[in-house]
Amino acid sequence: MLKLSFFANFKQSLLLPVIVALLAVIAYFLDIFVNGTLSETLVYHRSAISQGELWRLLSGHFFHTNGYHLLLNLGAIALLFGLHGRYYRFSSYLILFLLSALGTSIGIYYFAPELRQYVGLSGVLHGVFIWGALMDIKHQDKTGYLLLLGVCLKVAHEQLYGASEDVINLIDANVAIDAHLWGTISGFIFGLYCWFIKSSDTEIKSQIKGNN
Repeated sequence: MLKLSFFANFKQSLLLPVIVALLAVIAYFLDIFVNGTLSETLVYHRSAISQGELWRLLSGHFFHTNGYHLLLNLGAIALLFGLHGRYYRFSSYLILFLLSALGTSIGIYYFAPELRQYVGLSGVLHGVFIWGALMDIKHQDKTGYLLLLGVCLKVAHEQLYGASEDVINLIDANVAIDAHLWGTISGFIFGLYCWFIKSSDTEIKSQIKGNN
């Protein structure tokens, strides 16, 4: 029974990251096959969003500038699963992904108007990363403090000094550092919700059981 429970939880934890990765891969190769017409309709483009094409706030994250960009994000998905996959549940990961994606897009739309077009999962993955670090801390894993500090310092460094030239050359595009910032903020907000709100719910349920 324990083995069945473990594998059931593992499959549930892995399902959405795999779906996200597959959608990104499909979007990349399908866009090549149709000569870029798919990305023209779906990527984050500020002027198109201003005209009411709101789906781009979400769909644009699944596209990438080149194969290296895609591989970097696929590797990050795998790395984050290795770090924090034990906390993933279908519903919580889905909410985290959607909030980080929409938080990133809405953040750059309102606070980075100079960013006309954006693709990639990096903003979302910053949100997933910082949420995982907060879950580490909640579960008394001291490495969470180091991870939280590390991602905050990285984002702060990017805001002050810009992105690495090596990464810019690799993905053949400017790195959207403001997307990293708003993804981080979105993940942090959901992390605090999971920490405090859900903890309060658990305490209330425990008190009710104790009074019965």
